[in-house]
Amino acid sequence: MYVLITANRNYSSWSLRPWVLMRALGIAFEDQIEPFTNPINYDEFRSFSPTGQVPALLDEGRTVYDSLGITLYLADRHDGVWPADPDARAWAQCATAEMHSGFSALRNDCTMNVGVRVTPKPPSGALRLDVARIRELFAEGLSRFGGPFLAGDRFTAVDAFFAPVAFRIRTYGLDAGAGQAWVDHMLAQPAMLEWERQALLEDWREESHEAELMAAGVITADYRTA
Repeated sequence: MYVLITANRNYSSWSLRPWVLMRALGIAFEDQIEPFTNPINYDEFRSFSPTGQVPALLDEGRTVYDSLGITLYLADRHDGVWPADPDARAWAQCATAEMHSGFSALRNDCTMNVGVRVTPKPPSGALRLDVARIRELFAEGLSRFGGPFLAGDRFTAVDAFFAPVAFRIRTYGLDAGAGQAWVDHMLAQPAMLEWERQALLEDWREESHEAELMAAGVITADYRTA
């Protein structure tokens, strides 16, 4: 069985991607959590990943690292990771790659924290551009392929890669435009609900992640129970 190594549910957007993909597609795995305990966890995480980062997938003596690397590895072994329709597949692969390499302002200014709600500080120009591009992508995918997922009627890797954005949109009240329908649909998926349930029960608090949250705006609600 695969072993998928991930970090804190509240914070780790990169971990969420392969985790929710595998859960949604019914790909069995052993779930191993290695929480962020320090601002830099490189030395500890090097014990299971050459990059010193999460996520990592262990399979038959192989260590597969990086959320995109894991997705490509799974796509070689399981149906349904990408859409079957060629046009939807091409679009989904491009959008996934764009999410993997871009949107730095969204990542930096709206740090992921599943369990809180925030009134954000006034957005930078770069963040406005990122959110506008997110709206554009969501509207294009839903319009071209009919929804309710970004590339059609089935959950695929492109939905997994934008899953952290769904949480960010809710946390910070960002304007998703026509994509709000996708956000609502995603947040109601069993795998997303399970990730959120675990996030709210976590008792880990990592100082640098919490500082990033405080810098993002004013916390108006905190649903974390621990």
